[in-house]
Amino acid sequence: MTTTDRTAPRTGLLTVDGATLHHEVRGEGPLLVMMPGGSADAGIYDAIAADLADRWTVATFDPRGYSRSPLDGPVTEQLPATHADDIVRLIEVLSPDGAPAALFGSSSSAVVALDVLARHPGRVSRVVAHEPPVVGLLPDPEAGRALFAAVRESFRRDGVTAAMTTMAEGLAPAWGEDRADPEPTAFEAEAEAEAEAEAEPTARDPESIAPEPAAMAPEPERAAPEPAAPASSPQEKSQETPPEMPPAQAEVFRRMHANLPVFLEHVLCSFSGYAPDLAALEDSAAHLVVGVGRDSRTLLPAVAAEALARRVDARVAEFPGGHIGLTEDPRAFAARLRDVLLAP
Repeated sequence: MTTTDRTAPRTGLLTVDGATLHHEVRGEGPLLVMMPGGSADAGIYDAIAADLADRWTVATFDPRGYSRSPLDGPVTEQLPATHADDIVRLIEVLSPDGAPAALFGSSSSAVVALDVLARHPGRVSRVVAHEPPVVGLLPDPEAGRALFAAVRESFRRDGVTAAMTTMAEGLAPAWGEDRADPEPTAFEAEAEAEAEAEAEPTARDPESIAPEPAAMAPEPERAAPEPAAPASSPQEKSQETPPEMPPAQAEVFRRMHANLPVFLEHVLCSFSGYAPDLAALEDSAAHLVVGVGRDSRTLLPAVAAEALARRVDARVAEFPGGHIGLTEDPRAFAARLRDVLLAP
């Protein structure tokens, strides 16, 4: 297989209970499923998947209700267990011989990765869960739940920009104990700059677009829409991307922003409120690596992640960047993920 053949995605559609999943496959070798978090879809992993396709069959996908993965009916509150079932079905289709897959998830999708490992340990060989924001394991769980509830309420009342501001302000305090105050992370800095980004969007590589909870977006319509808005809608016309942005990158940008209302209304609270099965995860701790960002270790998701690792005796691996390190430097992040996946 040539390099071009290996890195070019092979696309497909998979029917699951209540939805149809768009998925993309690159490379050859053992199966690695990379799950997008926040409002992201398969496009967030384009560069990372291409880097890892020399060693793995890398599968990426749009989560149900996002982008090119429509639901069979209206969007409702999303549950980690439902999304985990989707992953198991994807593994069954892409690994028909029954061989287990490696699994990577970040932020909200790291929560899904935990559920897959807890309920279907035989289907995964290694799970890398990067900063799952499981607020129940924080030193002050109620404060974490209140933060995300306030983010959703800000979205309902005033829209995406207000929700992003609430998120940034809530994450600013150090959530860990006995830690020195860090320099502002990209997660915080980008969220705080939301209003400016809305006024003057700039061209950015799709891998540097932050589609996680602090995604930067011109404000979509405030009521949670159907997952895929028509390209010709007034909303889309109001989200003009810079003319110098290549069309493929502009499309990734548009899709991720269009997913934000679904994320804020139907994913954020239910996923962050997930209560992991600690006993099951402890039983499978040898297969679990908890990732934390070098620059985000005092922020809520990393503090919760490290608490999880302590509770289940899982290994912790530090990754470049912050909570959205995979978008800040995709090549460095891919190199670190390669090392973690290949480690004994």
